[in-house]
Amino acid sequence: MPLLVGGLHPRARRSCTLSANDFARGGAFSVVRRCVKKSSGQEYAAKIINTKKLSARDHQKLEREARICRLLKHPNIVRLHDSISEEGFHYLVFDLVTGGELFEDIVAREYYSEADASHCISQILESVNHIHQHDIVHRDLKPENLLLASKMKGAAVKLADFGLAIEVQGDQQAWFGFAGTPGYLSPEVLRKDPYGKPVDIWACGVILYILLVGYPPFWDEDQHKLYQQIKAGAYDFPSPEWDTVTPEAKNLINQMLTINPAKRITAEQALKHPWVCHRSTVASMMHRQETVECLRKFNARRKLKGAILTTMLVSRNFSACKSLLNKKSDSAKESQSTVVHNPPDGVKGSTESNATNDEEEMKADSSVLSQSSATEEMPPLLPSPQSSPATRKQEIIKITEQLIEAINNGDFEAYTRICDPGLTSFEPEALGNLVEGMDFHKFYFDNLLSKNSKPVHTTLLNPHVHLIGEDAACIAYIRLTQFVDTTGHPRSSQSEETRVWHRRDGKWLNVHFHCSGAPAAPLQ
Repeated sequence: MPLLVGGLHPRARRSCTLSANDFARGGAFSVVRRCVKKSSGQEYAAKIINTKKLSARDHQKLEREARICRLLKHPNIVRLHDSISEEGFHYLVFDLVTGGELFEDIVAREYYSEADASHCISQILESVNHIHQHDIVHRDLKPENLLLASKMKGAAVKLADFGLAIEVQGDQQAWFGFAGTPGYLSPEVLRKDPYGKPVDIWACGVILYILLVGYPPFWDEDQHKLYQQIKAGAYDFPSPEWDTVTPEAKNLINQMLTINPAKRITAEQALKHPWVCHRSTVASMMHRQETVECLRKFNARRKLKGAILTTMLVSRNFSACKSLLNKKSDSAKESQSTVVHNPPDGVKGSTESNATNDEEEMKADSSVLSQSSATEEMPPLLPSPQSSPATRKQEIIKITEQLIEAINNGDFEAYTRICDPGLTSFEPEALGNLVEGMDFHKFYFDNLLSKNSKPVHTTLLNPHVHLIGEDAACIAYIRLTQFVDTTGHPRSSQSEETRVWHRRDGKWLNVHFHCSGAPAAPLQ
């Protein structure tokens, strides 16, 4: 099912067209558009990659990802429907998943129990079992890659992003490179031992632990200490939160987080575990409010930390890392979505980009990050007004309020004055994908915000500002929006937002933001 995009693909013109509400998102070398199959009216998501800008290595990764995705056809996996290479562009047509991240959906639920966690991990294990049956190892199982098919209650969990996936021979164990996301890496990968399918089960164990209490089994701001915890399998079930979790759930976690991969439970075996296959009688039905609260904080923390990493990569006024960033400009641009999704540990994972799985390249990326943080006290290349930390924090809060006011007023001109032209963002309207540039936002200003004559009032709750050197800052807050709907009834919506600001020539510009929860603009 090919795609029609601006006449680039003649073959696609006959079968698929973009709808009026199509949107662009993606990385530096790709864009994702919503498309509609003419013959059926079915909607899909089409990722369009500019292959003229890809290296030979990136071409190989793209071909591998497409080859792997073609093999996988399962209700709990985001399916690839077509892969087309022509005229300097490559088209990947996937299922359109509109439900957002699983973890974000859980914190919005009124009721969440151990049985719900069992249902979630069951679907994840179904997807993992399917890929393992096809001799595929995902290598990057994490919350960001667990999506929901739709916003409907009971929507299927979908495993996404096979950018780091590899093909193996049965139960073969070999060294395939250092790849993944820090908190979800297995002991064998950290030891640089041969590995295979069991690495995915370890990650499932970490995910299940989080699903039950809202925080991870292994955590430390110091990456070395984090890796020591993982290699030692140093986790526990502390009181009081684990006191209400059934022994069967803990037993499954223990079998998943077994240090020896040869003794670790398989996906097929885990699906037969009583806590999974007999959840109605084994898993507790008690509402886990504390888990929901902890998970909300966990979601906010990983987004805030990821946004800080993004700031380090995009801040061009840090002199020590400028030459390094220029030298690696292609890889840095391409992996923006990966950086935003990762914890602050320096090892790259993958979302929609061809993330690096080469150990040497990851060492280079880590050096860029470490030098970025080490140069925060160095004078910027461009002079900037000196001000106290408290003053700069107030500046960030004030400029954020001005930006929100521009949105509420539908004032795109004011919005563009405050935002960097290359603004990147993750927001609900983009279905969990990275948006780059202003076109996506202009669509909403032109077709919704500028035509909204009803009053809108926004309050920023608990704003917290992180200063990063003299000329960069990150603000996290809860945004409460009050408005009147089309029937004249008062309504309100809430979202959790993180914005990254960078000062250039004495002027603060919004370079990245991440929004979760309800859409920022009142759509009704």
